[in-house]
Amino acid sequence: MRVLLTGGAGFVGGHIAEALAARGHEAVVFDAFLESAHGAGAGGGRDGLIVADVRDRAAVAAALRGVDAVCHQAAMVGLGKDFADAPAYVGCNDLGTAVLLAEMAAAGVSELVLAGSMVVYGEGRYDCPRHGRVRPGPRSVGDLAAGRFEPRCPDCGVALTPGLVGEDAPTDPRNVYAATKLAQEHLAAAWARATGGRAVVLRYHNVYGPGMPRDTPYAGVASFFRSSLERGDPPQVFEDGGQRRDFVHVRDVAAANATALEAVAERAPGSFAAYNTGSGEPHTIGEMAAALASAYGGPAPEITGGYRLGDVRHVTADSRRLRAELGWLPEVGFAEGMKEFAGAALRSTAATR
Repeated sequence: MRVLLTGGAGFVGGHIAEALAARGHEAVVFDAFLESAHGAGAGGGRDGLIVADVRDRAAVAAALRGVDAVCHQAAMVGLGKDFADAPAYVGCNDLGTAVLLAEMAAAGVSELVLAGSMVVYGEGRYDCPRHGRVRPGPRSVGDLAAGRFEPRCPDCGVALTPGLVGEDAPTDPRNVYAATKLAQEHLAAAWARATGGRAVVLRYHNVYGPGMPRDTPYAGVASFFRSSLERGDPPQVFEDGGQRRDFVHVRDVAAANATALEAVAERAPGSFAAYNTGSGEPHTIGEMAAALASAYGGPAPEITGGYRLGDVRHVTADSRRLRAELGWLPEVGFAEGMKEFAGAALRSTAATR
C-alpha cells in the first residue's frame, strides 16, 4: 500500500512512517516543516520528502498521484500562546484538511485515516451521586484562582466522580485547537458521505515518547516536563497535579494508524468512524511528572497551583472499541514508557535540529 502521510516528518508522523515501512507499506512523506514544530530553516536538503503545505492544492494534487490511502497528521497542536493563534490554527487544521479532502475527491483516493484528539470532548465523563451522569460547564476563573479545580455537579454542586469517556459522548470543544480538531472530523465525515469515501478518525489521548519537540508552547505536557529536567529544573505542575489523563506511547499510536490504514478499505463506502486511542491506564499529571522525574534522576516536581483557561480537569479514554473492532492493543506500559522517555532524545526546535 502506498500512503500519503501528511505531517510525516513530525513527532507522531515520523513514527507512523517507521510503522508503515515495518509492515511493508510505502509512506509518501509530506510536511510543511512549520517552525513551531521543527524550528527555523528545517526541512531543506532532505531526500525523499515533499516539503509543502496541505493548503497548496497543486502540491497536494501532485502528491496524491499513485496513492492508495491518506494518513492525515499535519496540524498545529496544543493550546498555543494566546487567542491570536486562532487564525493559524483554523488555517492549518481546517482549511488544510478541506484542501486535502477536495484533492482526494478529484484524484479518486477514497481511504482516509485522520489524527483526531480527545480534546473534542471537553471535560470527560462525570457521575453525580444524586443526578447520575452530568456534564459540568467550563471552570470559572474565580474557582481556578481560588484553587477550586474539581468540577461540581451543575444541578446540586456536590463533588463528581470522573470516569472513562466513550466515543458516543457528546463533543464540547473548549479551546481553539479543540474546535479545529472537531471541525476536521466533520469535514472528513462530509467528504465520506459526498464521495463514497471511507474515513477513520483516531482520537489520540496524551501522546508521548522519543522525538517529542522541546521548548515550544505547542508541545505536550510530557515534553515540558522532560525539557525542565534536562535543564536541571523541577517540572512545574499546574493546578494540584490531580488532573487525570491517559498517556499513550507514540509507538502504540503509530501502530494504531497502521492498523487503521490496513482496515479502512474494508469498510462500507460513505462510512465514518471515530476511535479513542489511549493506553487504558489513567494517571494523574502529578503521577506522570513524578514518574518521569524519578526515571530521569532529576529534581522532584513542584505543584504550582497555576492554571490555563481552556484546560480541562479530567478526560480519559475508553478505548475498547478500537481493540474490539480493529484488534489494536497498546504494548508500552506506563512505567516502561516513562523510563524510556526519560532517556530518549527530544526533537530540537533550533535551526540545526
